[in-house]
Amino acid sequence: MRTLETSATFLCGHFSRRIFTIPKATLNRLINDHLREDGLVEARKLFDRNRTSLDNSTWNMMITAYVQRGLMLEAHQVFDQMPVRDMVSWNTMLMGLKKTRDPESVVSFFIAMRRSGLNPDELTLPAIMDAVLGSTFKVSVLQIHTLAIRLGLSLSPYTGSALLRAYTSFRDFRGLERVFEDILFKDVVSWNVFITGYMKLGFVEDGERAFGEMPERNIITWHTMLIGYINNTKIDKARELFNRMSQKNVFSWTVMINGYVQSREFRIALMLFREMVESWNNRPSHYTFSTVLKACAASSSLLMGKQVHSMVTKRGMACDIVLSTSLIDMYAKSGDITAASRGFARHGLGVDALEEFEKMIECGYRPDQVTFINLLSACAHAGLVEKGQKQFMLMGRLGIAAEKEHYACMVDLFARAGHLDKAERLIKGMPFEPDVVIWGALLRACGLHSCLELGEVAAEGISRLRREHPAAYDVLCRVHGEKGDWTSVMELRRLMKKTKAKKQDASSWIEGLT
Repeated sequence: MRTLETSATFLCGHFSRRIFTIPKATLNRLINDHLREDGLVEARKLFDRNRTSLDNSTWNMMITAYVQRGLMLEAHQVFDQMPVRDMVSWNTMLMGLKKTRDPESVVSFFIAMRRSGLNPDELTLPAIMDAVLGSTFKVSVLQIHTLAIRLGLSLSPYTGSALLRAYTSFRDFRGLERVFEDILFKDVVSWNVFITGYMKLGFVEDGERAFGEMPERNIITWHTMLIGYINNTKIDKARELFNRMSQKNVFSWTVMINGYVQSREFRIALMLFREMVESWNNRPSHYTFSTVLKACAASSSLLMGKQVHSMVTKRGMACDIVLSTSLIDMYAKSGDITAASRGFARHGLGVDALEEFEKMIECGYRPDQVTFINLLSACAHAGLVEKGQKQFMLMGRLGIAAEKEHYACMVDLFARAGHLDKAERLIKGMPFEPDVVIWGALLRACGLHSCLELGEVAAEGISRLRREHPAAYDVLCRVHGEKGDWTSVMELRRLMKKTKAKKQDASSWIEGLT
């Protein structure tokens, strides 16, 4: 920020003159300062106000800023306005277009570059090849290879590595070897790509030979061989290589554990995970835990699965969709239908919860009261009103008596969907008096849908049970305020002070009123 303040002071000195021009080097520094502080708008203003001081590096700086932020339309506009475009300009745009996964635009842009009279460099051709692989434009790779040979670019390890990936995707073993032979200075990256090609094509012995001939290796080299062995079902060779590795990181362990899972050797996978945990310098990642949970699910190792779940919780790891799904799948396949349905409910996966529930019923598992609480909660979070009603009715057919918790879930289900009349009828027809949780579910919906009359009924119900509870006052104040009844709002605030009810922090009524 101090740099930007200094820049602003400098500009003020220029603006005080009637006619001024910022030196090109200074302008570039000022724009770069703004971009480093994520001040794209301020940088663009400087750019537009000082067109006479712009050079190619300034234009390219703005194009790069837009490309890095995924703003290709703005980048294209700046590119089109450039008086003179150099290879940096074209390459930056090609890199950006490649990220949009639009091979046709990349090829069209490359043709336009050739028509402008410029020859591609070692950065241009890899971008085009990576963009067209896997599309109908992949046939152009052979023409690009010919151009690379003519321009001497195939000797470059960067262009050569891109060609190696291309011929691997074509499953052209001879082409792969010819490209590698043409690379003049083979670095560790080109060797790694070459070995990857052998392994993907199933030529394991050739991959081993190349691995042995490498003048230097990095950890990616070892991972390349490890993955290659696993994908070619050479799990014993993979483990032998894994044991030889002098340096292992989290990825190394995860790949090896996943290899055993793929080979359906779940017990060994779990033993290796335990060994990893005991190694203090290897902290499992989300992907490690997800892989281990797959092994637990496939082997019905519920106890081990619960231990892994406990580790995830103790380490404070946030459950993303991959890890959450793995946990739910583990509980479901291990026969703990209650924990599985609870997991679906917590993550709003109502349809998945019902599908898993039906599978369990078909397998002979008998649900209990807790299972239905989780199912109904999942339906409420997903807005599945009709399916939730069916599950509620199913309880009676299975001889499971509905408790207050089940009614609270049903009230919440109706209330979230805006069916306040159904929620009210359900409360009136209950075989017992509603508690704070049930009234709270209704009150929450009244606040959401601005239903004052029913909200007052719910608030009165809460007040009878817990007079000082702030929920009733908070929602009623908001509803009265939305209707412009400020006299009632002031009266409610006065009552809050009188009963010493404090304003409640934001939370779910179902969770916050217990």
